[in-house]
Amino acid sequence: MSDAHPIRSRRTGLSVGARIIAVIVLTVFGAVSAWLQHDAPGRSTEPRTEFTADNPPAGLPTALTTGQHLRWAGCASPPTARTGYDCTTMKAPLDYRKPDGRTIDVALIRRKATGPNARRIGSLVLNFGGPGVSGVSGLPEFLNQYGSLLDRYDLVSFDPRGVGATIPVRCGKTADDTSYDGAACAKYSGGLLPYIGTSHTARDLDLMRYLLGDEQLHYFGVSYGTALGAVYAHLYPSHVGRLVLEASVDPTEDLYEKGLSQVKAAQAAFDRFAAHCAARIRRCPTGDGPEEAARRMARLADRLEKKPAPAGAGKDLDADGLAYAVSEHLDLGTDDWTPLAKALTALIDHNDGRPLSKGVDGIGSADRAATPRDNSRAALIAITCADSSLRPDFEHLDRDEARFKAASPVFGAARSASAYLCYDWPFDGERTTLQVNADGAAPVLVVGGTGDPNTPYPGARHMARALGDGVGVLLTAQEEGHGTYPQNRCVMEKVDHYLHTGRTPAPGTVCRGSMS
Repeated sequence: MSDAHPIRSRRTGLSVGARIIAVIVLTVFGAVSAWLQHDAPGRSTEPRTEFTADNPPAGLPTALTTGQHLRWAGCASPPTARTGYDCTTMKAPLDYRKPDGRTIDVALIRRKATGPNARRIGSLVLNFGGPGVSGVSGLPEFLNQYGSLLDRYDLVSFDPRGVGATIPVRCGKTADDTSYDGAACAKYSGGLLPYIGTSHTARDLDLMRYLLGDEQLHYFGVSYGTALGAVYAHLYPSHVGRLVLEASVDPTEDLYEKGLSQVKAAQAAFDRFAAHCAARIRRCPTGDGPEEAARRMARLADRLEKKPAPAGAGKDLDADGLAYAVSEHLDLGTDDWTPLAKALTALIDHNDGRPLSKGVDGIGSADRAATPRDNSRAALIAITCADSSLRPDFEHLDRDEARFKAASPVFGAARSASAYLCYDWPFDGERTTLQVNADGAAPVLVVGGTGDPNTPYPGARHMARALGDGVGVLLTAQEEGHGTYPQNRCVMEKVDHYLHTGRTPAPGTVCRGSMS
């Protein structure tokens, strides 16, 4: 498939790989950049009691189950984890169909619970999204988001397969090699690529659950992490404990449908921003409302296509970069609407792209052969293509581009190639859409924001329904931005109550917020 002709963006010479990766890296990491840090509460001085479980995953050799013990020690990296955190590795089969064969090391990190033993529920495993986000780096960075849970849970995260320190995917040798084509990934990581999809990582989760000493998995997944949690529930319904799926993906959509839904949601969020800007912000850079905003953005994109604006650090901001940067600001919700207006003013009036571009490319490295903990972009494409069986040719490229542009005058052109992410991937993907039905599982709490521009709200409704009757419980937040926990106090209270007691909110519960 690597001999297929490249798709070109509106900027001459930019291939589909660079363009698509820019789109999806933005989509994946938008909300992450908004999270802040602070010190966690102090720990209990009471001697610690370790938990044990009696239900190891079926079919695995005893060397990996009853014969394996997690040996926690201080973390050597990242630097933010050198105080207050423990790290270890877990042995798991590379191929669960051959459990006696080659093993891999899965990197884990833990922050111990601060409360007394009698109150501790167990471990809460966190996945911060992606695919491609390192949990080992993420837990120290995002700990403050989950501080209210530390009294009752050890907070645990990990590097999923293909990410960071867990069999990292590599698609090249130098930062100048930005092709991201399937042949390059196969050359450098071909022996790993068939084994890094979400279903394989879900199986790692069950082994992790057992080794952490929990009879059932307690889990909090954000964005892509909701796909991982839902697939786990499908594979192991009897092992489901308290699962939170926040900013849920849509399990009913394939890769093309997902991209189209995202540009529609991003456009709707931009229109709401433009209306707010016109009504509330003096000298609003987008004019008197959404229609004028679309015209001004089109003129700005044309200008940047002809002559990109300086964006700092030797980088330029072109038309596609404009769309990506605005999308990231929208992911941050209403708190970032005023900064977005100021950044657009700087760009329009002074040709200064620095305020708008600040932080947009701050997560992940363009170098697929960088240190193993910084391979988020290569991991993103590899995991996505391991999951999705969509391998489009170029017969309908013009039609697809037209559909994306019609769906979103601001974002459609930049994102129109997203459905072609896996066009030349050298291995088959698992399926067109996620399989998440989990009949018989304990209730799973699905949280969706009505103004989410990244994982649109209908996806949360579809996820709750697809999990099965009596399993998926939907909590709706009337909020802008990608993700609502812990920003929305009502959502935080409902989620924490569920994780502490196992009792879900009443069906149909709605939390008021910035869109109320």
